[in-house]
Amino acid sequence: MSGQSKKAVVLLSGGLDSATVLAMAREQGFTSYAISFDYGQRHRVELEASVAVAKAGGAAGHVTVPVGLDILGGSALTAAIDVPKGREADQMGADIPVTYVPARNTVFLSLALGYAEVLGARDIFIGANALDYSGYPDCRPEYIAAFERLANLATRAGVEGRPFTIHAPLIHMSKAEIIREGVRLGVDYAITRSCYDPDEAGRACGECDSCILRRKGFAEAGVGDPTVYE
Repeated sequence: MSGQSKKAVVLLSGGLDSATVLAMAREQGFTSYAISFDYGQRHRVELEASVAVAKAGGAAGHVTVPVGLDILGGSALTAAIDVPKGREADQMGADIPVTYVPARNTVFLSLALGYAEVLGARDIFIGANALDYSGYPDCRPEYIAAFERLANLATRAGVEGRPFTIHAPLIHMSKAEIIREGVRLGVDYAITRSCYDPDEAGRACGECDSCILRRKGFAEAGVGDPTVYE
Protein backbone atom coordinates (compact mmCIF):
# COMPACT_ATOMS: atom_id res chain seq x y z
CA MET A 1 0.00 0.00 0.00
CA SER A 2 1.11 3.58 -0.55
CA GLY A 3 0.10 7.15 0.11
CA GLN A 4 -3.11 7.72 2.05
CA SER A 5 -4.18 4.09 1.55
CA LYS A 6 -1.98 3.08 4.51
CA LYS A 7 -3.90 2.82 7.76
CA ALA A 8 -2.41 3.25 11.23
CA VAL A 9 -3.76 3.23 14.75
CA VAL A 10 -2.33 6.03 16.89
CA LEU A 11 -2.53 5.95 20.69
CA LEU A 12 -3.70 9.46 21.60
CA SER A 13 -3.71 10.69 25.18
CA GLY A 14 -4.28 14.36 24.39
CA GLY A 15 -0.77 15.22 25.55
CA LEU A 16 2.21 16.77 23.84
CA ASP A 17 3.93 13.54 22.80
CA SER A 18 0.94 11.77 21.29
CA ALA A 19 -0.10 14.91 19.40
CA THR A 20 3.35 14.98 17.84
CA VAL A 21 3.19 11.29 16.94
CA LEU A 22 -0.18 11.80 15.23
CA ALA A 23 1.38 14.54 13.10
CA MET A 24 4.37 12.34 12.30
CA ALA A 25 2.14 9.48 11.16
CA ARG A 26 0.24 11.86 8.93
CA GLU A 27 3.46 13.15 7.34
CA GLN A 28 4.50 9.55 6.64
CA GLY A 29 1.36 9.09 4.56
CA PHE A 30 -0.78 7.15 6.98
CA THR A 31 -4.52 7.53 7.37
CA SER A 32 -4.65 7.60 11.14
CA TYR A 33 -7.29 6.21 13.47
CA ALA A 34 -6.80 7.59 16.97
CA ILE A 35 -7.57 5.57 20.08
CA SER A 36 -7.82 7.09 23.56
CA PHE A 37 -8.55 5.48 26.91
CA ASP A 38 -10.80 6.48 29.76
CA TYR A 39 -9.02 4.50 32.45
CA GLY A 40 -10.25 6.34 35.52
CA GLN A 41 -7.37 8.83 35.41
CA ARG A 42 -7.49 11.82 37.73
CA HIS A 43 -6.32 14.09 34.88
CA ARG A 44 -9.46 13.58 32.81
CA VAL A 45 -8.89 16.91 31.10
CA GLU A 46 -6.57 15.00 28.75
CA LEU A 47 -9.57 13.10 27.36
CA GLU A 48 -11.22 16.37 26.37
CA ALA A 49 -7.96 17.47 24.80
CA SER A 50 -7.67 14.24 22.81
CA VAL A 51 -10.86 15.09 20.91
CA ALA A 52 -9.44 18.44 19.82
CA VAL A 53 -6.03 16.95 19.03
CA ALA A 54 -7.54 14.17 16.88
CA LYS A 55 -9.53 16.71 14.90
CA ALA A 56 -6.63 19.12 14.47
CA GLY A 57 -4.31 16.26 13.52
CA GLY A 58 -6.56 15.05 10.73
CA ALA A 59 -7.44 11.66 12.22
CA ALA A 60 -9.88 9.71 10.06
CA GLY A 61 -11.51 8.33 13.18
CA HIS A 62 -11.25 8.60 16.95
CA VAL A 63 -12.54 6.18 19.55
CA THR A 64 -12.32 6.40 23.33
CA VAL A 65 -12.29 3.04 25.08
CA PRO A 66 -13.37 2.74 28.73
CA VAL A 67 -10.87 0.71 30.74
CA GLY A 68 -11.45 0.76 34.50
CA LEU A 69 -7.85 0.70 35.73
CA ASP A 70 -8.96 2.78 38.71
CA ILE A 71 -10.71 -0.37 39.98
CA LEU A 72 -7.26 -1.88 40.44
CA GLY A 73 -5.67 1.29 41.85
CA GLY A 74 -1.97 1.18 42.62
CA SER A 75 -1.09 4.52 41.02
CA ALA A 76 -1.29 8.19 41.91
CA LEU A 77 -3.10 8.68 38.59
CA THR A 78 -5.92 6.26 39.42
CA ALA A 79 -6.12 6.19 43.23
CA ALA A 80 -6.08 8.50 46.25
CA ILE A 81 -2.29 8.79 46.28
CA ASP A 82 -0.50 12.14 46.19
CA VAL A 83 1.16 13.07 42.90
CA PRO A 84 4.88 13.84 43.45
CA LYS A 85 5.68 17.52 43.06
CA GLY A 86 8.82 19.59 42.65
CA ARG A 87 11.20 16.77 41.74
CA GLU A 88 14.49 17.43 39.97
CA ALA A 89 14.90 15.89 36.51
CA ASP A 90 17.60 13.47 37.73
CA GLN A 91 15.25 12.19 40.44
CA MET A 92 12.61 11.30 37.88
CA GLY A 93 14.74 8.65 36.21
CA ALA A 94 16.15 7.25 39.45
CA ASP A 95 13.21 5.03 40.31
CA ILE A 96 9.70 4.10 39.21
CA PRO A 97 7.36 6.75 40.66
CA VAL A 98 3.87 6.31 42.06
CA THR A 99 2.45 7.83 38.86
CA TYR A 100 3.31 4.55 37.12
CA VAL A 101 0.04 2.80 36.22
CA PRO A 102 0.56 -0.98 36.42
CA ALA A 103 0.66 -2.56 32.94
CA ARG A 104 -0.94 0.52 31.35
CA ASN A 105 0.90 0.49 28.02
CA THR A 106 0.44 -3.27 27.72
CA VAL A 107 -3.31 -2.87 28.16
CA PHE A 108 -3.45 0.10 25.79
CA LEU A 109 -1.31 -1.49 23.09
CA SER A 110 -3.32 -4.72 23.29
CA LEU A 111 -6.55 -2.83 22.64
CA ALA A 112 -4.91 -0.79 19.89
CA LEU A 113 -3.72 -4.06 18.35
CA GLY A 114 -7.26 -5.42 18.32
CA TYR A 115 -8.51 -2.19 16.74
CA ALA A 116 -5.77 -2.34 14.11
CA GLU A 117 -6.67 -5.91 13.21
CA VAL A 118 -10.32 -4.94 12.80
CA LEU A 119 -9.39 -1.97 10.60
CA GLY A 120 -6.92 -3.95 8.52
CA ALA A 121 -4.11 -1.66 9.70
CA ARG A 122 -0.61 -3.07 10.06
CA ASP A 123 0.94 -0.12 11.91
CA ILE A 124 0.49 1.16 15.46
CA PHE A 125 2.04 4.40 16.73
CA ILE A 126 2.73 5.17 20.40
CA GLY A 127 4.39 8.21 21.97
CA ALA A 128 6.67 6.27 24.33
CA ASN A 129 9.88 8.07 25.21
CA ALA A 130 12.99 6.68 26.93
CA LEU A 131 14.87 9.94 27.53
CA ASP A 132 12.66 12.62 29.10
CA TYR A 133 10.46 10.24 31.04
CA SER A 134 9.65 9.34 34.64
CA GLY A 135 11.24 5.90 34.87
CA TYR A 136 8.36 3.89 33.40
CA PRO A 137 9.42 0.38 32.36
CA ASP A 138 6.87 0.26 29.53
CA CYS A 139 8.46 3.22 27.74
CA ARG A 140 11.74 1.45 26.96
CA PRO A 141 12.87 0.32 23.48
CA GLU A 142 13.13 -3.29 24.74
CA TYR A 143 9.50 -3.21 25.75
CA ILE A 144 8.32 -1.87 22.38
CA ALA A 145 10.33 -4.54 20.54
CA ALA A 146 8.94 -7.27 22.81
CA PHE A 147 5.36 -6.14 22.29
CA GLU A 148 5.83 -6.13 18.53
CA ARG A 149 6.96 -9.77 18.73
CA LEU A 150 3.94 -10.56 20.88
CA ALA A 151 1.60 -8.82 18.41
CA ASN A 152 2.76 -11.05 15.62
CA LEU A 153 2.40 -14.21 17.70
CA ALA A 154 -0.98 -13.41 19.19
CA THR A 155 -3.06 -12.31 16.19
CA ARG A 156 -4.60 -13.96 13.17
CA ALA A 157 -3.06 -11.33 10.92
CA GLY A 158 0.37 -11.97 12.38
CA VAL A 159 0.35 -15.73 11.99
CA GLU A 160 -1.11 -15.45 8.47
CA GLY A 161 1.85 -13.39 7.33
CA ARG A 162 0.46 -9.87 7.69
CA PRO A 163 2.75 -8.62 10.46
CA PHE A 164 2.30 -5.55 12.62
CA THR A 165 4.87 -2.84 13.24
CA ILE A 166 4.87 -0.88 16.49
CA HIS A 167 6.24 2.61 15.84
CA ALA A 168 7.68 4.62 18.73
CA PRO A 169 9.24 7.53 16.81
CA LEU A 170 9.90 9.60 19.95
CA ILE A 171 11.70 6.83 21.82
CA HIS A 172 15.18 8.40 21.62
CA MET A 173 14.17 12.08 21.38
CA SER A 174 14.45 14.70 24.10
CA LYS A 175 11.37 16.73 24.94
CA ALA A 176 12.93 19.74 23.22
CA GLU A 177 13.52 17.71 20.04
CA ILE A 178 9.93 16.48 20.14
CA ILE A 179 8.61 20.03 20.45
CA ARG A 180 10.78 21.30 17.59
CA GLU A 181 9.53 18.46 15.39
CA GLY A 182 5.94 19.21 16.35
CA VAL A 183 6.37 22.89 15.57
CA ARG A 184 7.77 21.94 12.16
CA LEU A 185 4.70 19.78 11.56
CA GLY A 186 2.30 22.49 12.69
CA VAL A 187 1.14 20.91 15.97
CA ASP A 188 -0.92 23.28 18.11
CA TYR A 189 0.46 22.55 21.57
CA ALA A 190 -1.98 24.99 23.16
CA ILE A 191 -4.74 22.37 22.83
CA THR A 192 -2.69 19.58 24.43
CA ARG A 193 -2.74 18.71 28.13
CA SER A 194 0.05 16.95 30.05
CA CYS A 195 -0.43 17.72 33.75
CA TYR A 196 -0.96 14.80 36.15
CA ASP A 197 -2.79 16.94 38.72
CA PRO A 198 -4.70 19.81 37.08
CA ASP A 199 -7.10 22.00 39.05
CA GLU A 200 -10.88 22.00 38.57
CA ALA A 201 -10.54 24.54 35.76
CA GLY A 202 -8.12 22.26 33.92
CA ARG A 203 -5.08 24.43 34.57
CA ALA A 204 -1.73 22.66 34.90
CA CYS A 205 -0.16 22.46 38.36
CA GLY A 206 3.32 23.29 37.05
CA GLU A 207 5.01 21.08 39.66
CA CYS A 208 4.36 17.42 38.75
CA ASP A 209 6.93 15.46 36.76
CA SER A 210 4.97 15.87 33.54
CA CYS A 211 4.68 19.64 33.93
CA ILE A 212 8.37 20.00 34.81
CA LEU A 213 9.45 18.01 31.76
CA ARG A 214 7.05 19.94 29.54
CA ARG A 215 8.28 23.32 30.79
CA LYS A 216 11.91 22.23 30.43
CA GLY A 217 11.24 21.02 26.89
CA PHE A 218 9.73 24.29 25.70
CA ALA A 219 12.54 26.28 27.31
CA GLU A 220 15.26 24.14 25.73
CA ALA A 221 13.50 24.19 22.36
CA GLY A 222 13.33 27.99 22.43
CA VAL A 223 9.58 27.80 21.88
CA GLY A 224 7.00 29.72 23.90
CA ASP A 225 5.09 27.50 26.33
CA PRO A 226 1.35 27.90 25.64
CA THR A 227 0.34 25.92 28.76
CA VAL A 228 -2.05 27.61 31.19
CA TYR A 229 -0.70 27.04 34.70
CA GLU A 230 -2.35 27.60 38.07
